[in-house]
Amino acid sequence: MFVELHILQNFAPSNLNRDDTGAPKDREFGGYRRARISSQCLKRAVRTAFRAEHLLPEENLAARTKRVIDELAKRLGERGKSEEEAGPILEALLKGVGLSVDNAGRTQYLLFLGEAEIAAVADLCLKNWDTLKPLAGEGAASNDEQDSPRARGSARSVKKAGKDAVPREIAEALRKMLNGGKAADLALFGRMLADLPENNVDAASQVAHALSTNKVSVEFDFYTAVDDLKPEDTAGADMLGTVEFNSACFYRYANVDVSQLERNLQGDKELARDTLSAFLRASVAAVPTGKQNSMAAQNPPSLVFAVVREAGLWSLANAFVKPVYPSQDADLVQRSIKELDACWGKLAMMYGEKGILGKWVASTEREGLLQLAGSRVGNIDQLVDSVLETAAAGATGAGVAR
Repeated sequence: MFVELHILQNFAPSNLNRDDTGAPKDREFGGYRRARISSQCLKRAVRTAFRAEHLLPEENLAARTKRVIDELAKRLGERGKSEEEAGPILEALLKGVGLSVDNAGRTQYLLFLGEAEIAAVADLCLKNWDTLKPLAGEGAASNDEQDSPRARGSARSVKKAGKDAVPREIAEALRKMLNGGKAADLALFGRMLADLPENNVDAASQVAHALSTNKVSVEFDFYTAVDDLKPEDTAGADMLGTVEFNSACFYRYANVDVSQLERNLQGDKELARDTLSAFLRASVAAVPTGKQNSMAAQNPPSLVFAVVREAGLWSLANAFVKPVYPSQDADLVQRSIKELDACWGKLAMMYGEKGILGKWVASTEREGLLQLAGSRVGNIDQLVDSVLETAAAGATGAGVAR
């Protein structure tokens, strides 16, 4: 069973998600240049909203970091161990399962770890402190060695030495601990551990890049800044430059595989329900942070459309293959709502709505809905509650097609 989320969100002039040149990200779609917000940016905003909006408890959240050794050493320090000693011991422990650590004590790549996993690793290290302490520093290689021409040939032997140094039962215990830790965001967005593929987590959600429903062009803001303490008789600015920005109405699409979510959360149906609720609310509340102090584009969605279905996912992005333009009778948001509604009607006519257990629309606009007019609800709370109730009923085989 799947839950789909369609959102229309019109942003004031902004630069929410920048490319490597500092310009707003964009993409050609339907033969026209469109504004874009990357899926990674949106997922980060959702994860941040989980904490900022207190949607989920800390013990059911995860951290993505290269600095897990620093965090673990801090926790061990709070439990009476020396942080200076803990660093090398933790490094030896991680190397015991093939995770490389550089001279600065950082892992080779970002690790996405649940709070429960981090706590369990700290407990394991504390329990086996005396066994691991003599191993600190074994199997290490300097950055110069790793970057040398022989590095590619020696990296495997260095990693193998690190693995062999740690007793097998400790390494195996660590591998078993890396089970996702019932972290909601990890369960939703998944993770890949290149050195521990058996501990990978398949994402329960898919998040599309947000694309503007309208054609866009980039504008330039020329700015100047004056030194407040400069003598009054000196004219001119002390700093100047340009910032690129645009304004667009974005179509956002995401879905959640409810069954996969429950599997990732180790069969905890209550936590899966709470995670789904948090995902829906965070997706509505999430706004990327790029250049917000300069532009304050704090614009909530104008339309949120949710679907619960047994199979057959539908993105409605093709509603906007032809860019939307405002008219004398309707603005950009209203026209975008009308096109999304029409696209749903076309897909429903061609493929039918068999397997759709429910659909609900919350919108700030009173007009524009024809095909989905009967699915309107009053607010986001009603929409979320309806999704959760129908998803729960569907999971027990009690769903009724609507």
